[in-house]
Amino acid sequence: MPYHLDERLPDFEAPVEADETITLLLPEAGHWRRMAVLYDTVADSVAKLVGEGDRPVVVSGDCTTSLAVVAGLQRAGISPSIVWFDAHGDVHTPQSTLSGYLGGMPLRLLVGANPEVIADLLGLEPVPEQRVVLVDARDLDPPEAEYLAGAEIIRCEVAEVDEPVLPDGPIYLHVDFDVIDGEELPGLLYPAPGGPSRKKVGKALRRVLDTGRVVAVGGACTWVPGHGTAALVEPIMTGL
Repeated sequence: MPYHLDERLPDFEAPVEADETITLLLPEAGHWRRMAVLYDTVADSVAKLVGEGDRPVVVSGDCTTSLAVVAGLQRAGISPSIVWFDAHGDVHTPQSTLSGYLGGMPLRLLVGANPEVIADLLGLEPVPEQRVVLVDARDLDPPEAEYLAGAEIIRCEVAEVDEPVLPDGPIYLHVDFDVIDGEELPGLLYPAPGGPSRKKVGKALRRVLDTGRVVAVGGACTWVPGHGTAALVEPIMTGL
């Protein structure tokens, strides 16, 4: 999905060779409604692949595509847990956001906040907080930190990712590659210093995959083109 939110990225640099590229002529409407049109198509594609016994890997320019993947899994009759790798929390709401950036909200929307924004448009059911593991999230805004302090979302470091902390049931594995230390990935839109290495992230993702319970993977390629970033994470994506 060569998009950042509802904006098509003509020079999108994906770290995988795509079997299918989804692009649509979107309506003249607000951002969320435009994204709902796009994500409805993605969700149908995910549901079809899962129904055929495949494990879809969906890459795009931001994390909100996760809404489409989870909706697609649910359409296929799967109620997934979520393991979410990210330098950020992505748990803002339209009311709490400091910047207005829609890409800072998807995980909070996935657990049921503000369903009228897009979940209702996709038929997306909330994922219970206790079935979500948020990995790293070292860069939080104060409202995010306050929410997470009282939420049932499980939090852990990359090095701690292993079977004991993982949620039960089928897993949607999501990775925003800015979870990796910004020193290692040039061109990130929102780099966060002090994070784990590419090697450590790759090993942690492999431990999740080794459970045999991952039913879909989402990759948020949150970088600008021209820095060779896609090539740096390609070995990680190849392993997924």
